Amino acid sequence: MSFILASTSPRRRELLARLGVRPDRVVAPAIDETPLAGELPRSYALRLAEAKARAVPHRAGDVILAGDTAIALGRRILPPAEDEGVQRRLLAMLSGRRHHCLSAVCVIDGNGRARTRLADTIVAFKRLSDAEINRYVACGEGLGKAGGYAIQGRAEAFVRFLSGSHSGVVGLPLFETRALLETSGLPLG
Repeated sequence: MSFILASTSPRRRELLARLGVRPDRVVAPAIDETPLAGELPRSYALRLAEAKARAVPHRAGDVILAGDTAIALGRRILPPAEDEGVQRRLLAMLSGRRHHCLSAVCVIDGNGRARTRLADTIVAFKRLSDAEINRYVACGEGLGKAGGYAIQGRAEAFVRFLSGSHSGVVGLPLFETRALLETSGLPLG
């Protein structure tokens, strides 16, 4: 049995290490991450996590783990910050407001059975000034990230309230991940 991480995210590898787990292989899943028409954020995150897990090549008996994190403002799925302009707009939208960080994880066990879990974390940002947004954008850490921020970095200072899974906001909800890996038969450290 091999353990495959269907993600090239260094954050996910670091979080798995906290569980005493190291993947035997790390594979970047190639899927279309475009939300479906009318798709709600929870369904979107769960769908992508499972699609990523199913997209990687594997052998019978392998255990595969994939995750996806979506930022939702109401029913709206916020995109990753693909450039500084998008990141500024995302941070302005999140400024002074609560949002949901939906972190889905999917584990396919050695028998090919997929199980998913979702951590729904409420995050509230302080009201951000234009200067704070510009300084954060200039540091570069939120580019490519869902919602345009990385809570494990400078953006943590913007969080006035968090209810849920901090590790889920970073990229992999450890409580849910541990439960799924235990049911898959993968030995944990």
